[in-house]
Amino acid sequence: MNSRISMVLAGLLLIGALIAGYWGLVLSRSPEPVTAPTAPVVSVEKTVAAVEDQNRTPVVVLVHDVPAFVPLTAADLAVEKLRTVPAGSLTQLDQAIGRKPLRMLAAGTWLNEESFNAGGPLARMIRPGERALAVAVDEVIGVAGQLSPGDYVDVLLFLRQDNGNTEPSAQIVLPAMRLLSVGDQMGLANDGTPAVPPPATPEERAQAAQRRAGARTVVLAVPEALLSRLMLAAQAGTLRLAVRSADEQLLSRYWAGESDAPDKLESANRDLYQFTQLALIGPPKRVATVAGEPGARRGIEVIRGAQAAPQTP
Repeated sequence: MNSRISMVLAGLLLIGALIAGYWGLVLSRSPEPVTAPTAPVVSVEKTVAAVEDQNRTPVVVLVHDVPAFVPLTAADLAVEKLRTVPAGSLTQLDQAIGRKPLRMLAAGTWLNEESFNAGGPLARMIRPGERALAVAVDEVIGVAGQLSPGDYVDVLLFLRQDNGNTEPSAQIVLPAMRLLSVGDQMGLANDGTPAVPPPATPEERAQAAQRRAGARTVVLAVPEALLSRLMLAAQAGTLRLAVRSADEQLLSRYWAGESDAPDKLESANRDLYQFTQLALIGPPKRVATVAGEPGARRGIEVIRGAQAAPQTP
């Protein structure tokens, strides 16, 4: 009986020893480190490239040379993203596909409406019935260099007294003429876009302002009916340009499609006096007639001593 109990106790002690040994072995192992989820690694180069791509604008360019008057296809075009976008450039392929350029265009040319429209910058700034005419100016005629494209000016004429002009005169020969350009600075075309690309950098803008202040020519939009009058005035005397107030809203009315050419012609005819002075000729001379005989020419009076007698020529 005692030996049987001893064997049972020995077995229990052996099992307990095995369990204790296993448990000690488990506790003696170092726990595995817990790793936190890692964020995806993004390189600095990729970040900078993504930011620059967002700041760029798509522009439609030609991938090869194209001849004039041939419709463009998708194979002729590509879209490139530029940091500095030319003014008025096309940004989508469907804006150019199927359209015909009016001149040969080289590969790499960016497209705008000018690529498909006839005429130069000045021709796109005037309407039918208007003419673009250049006028020479200096610091006085050009209002101290303060003129800008889009301003409206009155053209004044001063005639000095000389052998062909009996008395000096000053008058408005052309009222409310629109300035198209001052020097090489041009305004907007009739579609509202700049006729030529504006300066892109501050240095270019400063140089453009300096050239405008020293401009020696301006171009006016002149109604066709007043074109010869401006030419005569420029040759007959001294011109002056008088700037009109922006509060008159003349430019806004022009962009709204209103035509003031008839009003300008009527005003010019009303305000212009002694028009013959523009050609430097005097008024027609009157032929004297004998009293009681309309249309008859007066005889020449011949004086001999104390006697005087009319003689018929």
